[in-house]
Order: sequence, then C-alpha cells, then structure tokens
Amino acid sequence: MQLRLQQRLQERRQQSLYRQRLTLSSPQGAEVQIGTERLLCFCSNDYLGLANHPQVITSLQENAARYGVGSGASHLVVGHSGPHQELEEALAEFTGRPRALLFSSGYMANIGIMAALLKRGDAVFEDRLNHASLLDGGLLSGARLQRFRHNDTDHLKQLLQQRADVEGKLVATDGVFSMDGDSAPLGELATVCAEQGALLVVDDAHGFGVLGANGAGSLEQAGLSAREVPVLMGTLGKALGTGGAFVAGDEDLIEGLIQFARSYIYTTAIPPALVAATLVSLELLTTEAWRRPHLQQLIARFRAGAEQLGLPLMDSQSPIQPLLVGDADAALRLSEKLRSDGVLVSAIRPPTVHAGTARLRITLSAAHNEDQVDRLLDALQRHA
Repeated sequence: MQLRLQQRLQERRQQSLYRQRLTLSSPQGAEVQIGTERLLCFCSNDYLGLANHPQVITSLQENAARYGVGSGASHLVVGHSGPHQELEEALAEFTGRPRALLFSSGYMANIGIMAALLKRGDAVFEDRLNHASLLDGGLLSGARLQRFRHNDTDHLKQLLQQRADVEGKLVATDGVFSMDGDSAPLGELATVCAEQGALLVVDDAHGFGVLGANGAGSLEQAGLSAREVPVLMGTLGKALGTGGAFVAGDEDLIEGLIQFARSYIYTTAIPPALVAATLVSLELLTTEAWRRPHLQQLIARFRAGAEQLGLPLMDSQSPIQPLLVGDADAALRLSEKLRSDGVLVSAIRPPTVHAGTARLRITLSAAHNEDQVDRLLDALQRHA
C-alpha cells in the first residue's frame, strides 16, 4: 500500500495536480503574509471581510475568558452552551425558519442531512457540479445517487419521472456553485420538486451572507420560502468569517437531525467563544450592510475590466470569478506568475474540477478596494 501511495503521489506531481499548503503568518484580509512575502490576496472565501473584524475578535476574546477555549463534549453530552442556543435561535429568525442546528462544518452538515433523511431504496438527485460534501453525503446514505446535468431542470425532471415509483426522493443543489460561481435556478428546481414529490435541499455556503436584500442568501434572492425549500444549509466560515455551519428548517427536520445525524451526534461542539463571535458577525450583516453593495461594485468593476482585456471569465455575478485556463500546468504557471507580481490567486485543477477546465478561482471581498482590484487586472493583463 505504501508503494501504491508513492506511485499515486508521483503521478500527481507529473500531471501538475499536486496540492501544496500555504502557511500564513497574518490574519485573513485583502493582503496576507506568507513567509517574507506580502501578497494581495484574491483567493479567500472571506467575502464580507469579517474574519479579522475588531468587534468579532473582541467577542471571541471576551467569551474565551468566560467560557474557556474548548466546548468539552458533543452537543448531546455537555457541549451545548448558551452561545450555541442563542446562535441557533438567531439563525432561525434570520433565515425565516422555525429552527436551526449548528454543525462543526458544512461537510459534516451535508453528510448529516443525507444520513438522517435517506435510507437504502431511496433516490437522491444531485447537480453534476455540486460540492463534494453533498455528493459524498448522497453516496454514504445508501440511497441510489443520480447526477443531473448542471442547472438542467428538464434533465432532472426526466430522471425523477423515471423513479416515480420510489417513495423517498431528495434533490440537492448548491445555491452558488463553489468553482464556477454561478447560481442554481432555485425557482425552477422548487417547481420540479413540488410536481414530482421530491424534497429540495439547498447548500448555500457561498450565497449566505452575500446574496439577498438582507444577506440571507440565495433563497431570499430567489424569493423562496421554507415551504418550497424545506432544507437549507449554510456555512459560517465564509461570509461570516468564523467557522462551522448550520441547517435550518422545521421542527421535525431539526429533531430528526439531532436524533439521527451521526455527524452531529458524534462530534465535539464548536467552541462557544467562536459561536459568540459568530453572533457578532451575524449582527454586522445588518449594522454594516454597506459591505454587500460595496462587494457588488467590486465584482462589476472586475468583470468590466476583464471584459476589456478579453479574459475568459465564467458566467458569474457572485464573488467567485473563475478565469478559465484549461490545462492544469498552464493554470499553475499563471498562478505562479501572478504571485511573483505580488498577487495571490489559487490554481484550481482536477480532480476538484473536470479535466480540461483548470482555472484561476479569483474571489473578491468587501475588504478589497477599487485600487486593489485594478492592481489585479494590471497583473492579469501582463501575465494572462
């Protein structure tokens, strides 16, 4: 097995697919420090620039002094503290749902949803470009997993009709797709699910906090209620700048997850100080609402500049602005050239994306300013 692993690692290196970690010595922000390099960062999911917000930091520090560092146990033993309860109630109110439940990560939340709702003999239908956690959740659930063409509701309807005899049918989609940056046609998906008797699950990791009039995410932007989309998952480590995830829905859903989601039952709860800091982040969505329109202005500025340069951006109005390169080695070289120019953008390569679709995943944040976006465009003009 060791020889087999060594061979696989060597193949990754030869195919320009080998992944390496970067070690930061600074907080998240528009600029980051890596070793002796000070780099303009365009690859973080800190979409609203809250990860290093002074009020969020203060809350974390004060509540660490009050509650300690670790939660000490899972929620069902003795790890559920006052901040956990308060945040769940706040998230339920913010998303317009009866209840919400905290998970340690979006991956664990999606695994838990699938495990609690599906059983062997059921059918789960997923967009081909769904996040790995949704796909893995479907595979691990024991249900039969079928993937429909990206954002193709006609194909989904056809697959659902072929499984009309199945009692338990679940459809899962990202709200905003993490590597392409485009949005799911949630209204159409909700209509198809209602017609075909399927439960709709939306992973809004990249929409929550960013989209909608109040930042409540993709469902708010699409004008969809809990009746049309019964299961909502959102993460707290992206737009809110902290960590963890939640599932929001009705009483039966949340109680079902508490009783049957193994990724909830057997996981240590998020540290209460971090949860308290997330409450501040959630409040900042309202008190510093300027962050979302500012971010949209930066997105528009970048896309307009990229169009002038003839850069092959993908169709995205979200903070995720993928620059399609194609070849994995070419994407890696472009990333390295930008870094030598003081700009940090990750090269995304297979197996994260399909072969032949390697890209630079450019992400914008409310922490950026117009001059920094222009610096990125200047660097792309020189090297892309």
